[in-house]
Amino acid sequence: MDQQQILSVSQITHQIKEVLETGFGNLFVEGEISNFKHHSSGHLYFTLKDTNSQISCVMWRARVNRLLFRPADGMKIIARGNITVYEPRGNYQLDCVSIQPAGIGELQQAYERLKKKLLDEGLFERERKKPIPEYPTRIGVVTSPTGAAIQDILSVLSRRMPSVEVILIPVKVQGIGAAEAIAAAIDTLNEYSLIDVMIVGRGGGSLEDLWAFNEEIVARSIFRSRIPVISAVGHEIDFSISDFVADLRAPTPSAAAELVVRDKNELIELIRNISYTLNNSMKNSVVSYQQAVKNLITSYSFHRPHDVLRQRNQQVDEQQRRLQQSVSHHLEMIKHRTEAMNARIHSLDPKMVLKRGYTIVRQKDVIVSGIDSLTVDTDATLEFHDGLARTTVRAKEKFNNGKKGK
Repeated sequence: MDQQQILSVSQITHQIKEVLETGFGNLFVEGEISNFKHHSSGHLYFTLKDTNSQISCVMWRARVNRLLFRPADGMKIIARGNITVYEPRGNYQLDCVSIQPAGIGELQQAYERLKKKLLDEGLFERERKKPIPEYPTRIGVVTSPTGAAIQDILSVLSRRMPSVEVILIPVKVQGIGAAEAIAAAIDTLNEYSLIDVMIVGRGGGSLEDLWAFNEEIVARSIFRSRIPVISAVGHEIDFSISDFVADLRAPTPSAAAELVVRDKNELIELIRNISYTLNNSMKNSVVSYQQAVKNLITSYSFHRPHDVLRQRNQQVDEQQRRLQQSVSHHLEMIKHRTEAMNARIHSLDPKMVLKRGYTIVRQKDVIVSGIDSLTVDTDATLEFHDGLARTTVRAKEKFNNGKKGK
C-alpha cells in the first residue's frame, strides 16, 4: 500500500474543513430552532432543522450582543453564516453571523402565545392593578441611559415638576440579555423601595427592536412589583406584553412623564385658588364674629344685666304660678271623679237594697236565687239590712205571671 495515500484522521478532517469552509461561505439557511442553549460564556448553540434534515449551529458572544430578539425552540429563522468544521469531533456546523425571524409572523405568533398564556393566568386583570400615586416625589426609570427615551422623560419632568427626583437604572433595551436586565432592574427597585412609581420602557422601533418587552421574564417581574409600574414602550401604535401587565400603559416615554406628574403651573394655580378661598373664608368669619361681638356689646342685656335677671326671675314666678294652677285644677277634677265613682259604688251596695225591705235567703250557706232552688223542710237564713233570722221552709208556691202554679 502506498504510504502517501494513507491519511490520519486529523489530516482528512482538516482537508474536509478547508473544502467546506472555502466552498460554503455566506450562506442563508432557513429552518426551525431546536435544542437551543444560551451558554454561560454568552455563546449560542442550537440545531436548525426542517422536515428531512438538521444542522448544528453556533453563534459567538460578540455577535449575540447584536441580536434584536431572543431565539427560542420552535421559532423559524433565517441564519446567515459560513460552514465550519469542529475538528476535535469532526462535526460540521453553521457559524452564524446573524439570525432573523423567518417572517414577522413568527414573532407575532410567539407574542400571541405568551399573551394568551398570561391572560389565562390573570396577569392582565384590572382588579390587580395598583393606583398611580397622584403626587410622587421620587420616580424610578428603567431604560437605556443613552436612548432618546430617558432624554424625553427628563425633559418633560423638568418642565412639569422640576422638584421630582429621578432614579435611573440603566439597562439594555434590545438584544440578547436585555429582558433579563430589565427584569433585574425592576426587582432591584422593589428591593430597596426608594421610589413611589417607576417607568419602564424605551423609544420606538420594529417588533424585533421591542421584543425584550414581550418576554415572559419582564412581564412577571412587572406583575410581582409592589411599586406601581407605568409601561412606556415604543410609539402609540405599539403594544407590548409589558403594556398589558403594567398598572398603567403610556403610548410613549414622553406621555409616561406627562401622566406620572402634574404640571407645576396647574398645582400653583390650584394652591392659589385654595389660598384665595381660605383667605376669604377667614375674612368672612372674622367679620361675622366682629358683628356678633358688636351686637352683644350694644344689647340691652349687656348693659342692664340686673334688669334682665329680674325679668327672668319674674318669668320663673309666672311659670311656677301657672304650674300650680294647672296641678290644682287637675287634682280638683280627679276629686270630682272619685266622688262620682264612690256614689255609684255606694248605690250598688247590697245593704242599701236590703233597707228597702228586701232580704237575702240562704240555705246551707248558699244564696237561693229562686223558688226552684228552695228545699222544703230545711232551715233557711234570712239576711236583713240590720241582722239575720232563721226559719224553716214548710212549703213553696210558684207564681207564673202573678198566678199561683205548681
